[in-house]
Amino acid sequence: QVQLVESGGGLVQAGGSLRLSCAASGRAFTGYTMGWFRQAPGKEREFVATISWSYGNTYYADSVKGRCTISRDNAKNLMYLQMNSLKPEDTAVYYCAAANTGWGLRNPGEYRYWGQGTQVTVSS
Repeated sequence: QVQLVESGGGLVQAGGSLRLSCAASGRAFTGYTMGWFRQAPGKEREFVATISWSYGNTYYADSVKGRCTISRDNAKNLMYLQMNSLKPEDTAVYYCAAANTGWGLRNPGEYRYWGQGTQVTVSS
């Protein structure tokens, strides 16, 4: 069992930055592909970014490419999402997720473990 806890959300003006963190606990972080997803009110949960364990391969949704950076610290069981040049359309609850198989995963159904989410609100 893996427990995930997100932090770092908040209210920011358009053009600002936030760094989200995801802390994993419960069992070894080793080998897990990690991802960030978001869900705005009335919308489906959507892929934001993912990072593999072995080589740190990263993949991004087109909507955040060039503005967001996903990273991880396997020794500390931490994952991050640095978000820059934030837009009002980035407003959502952001979730971190872990998958114990595969990489480059963009479908929420491919992830086994989820955090409780952290709210990001970008004002115009």
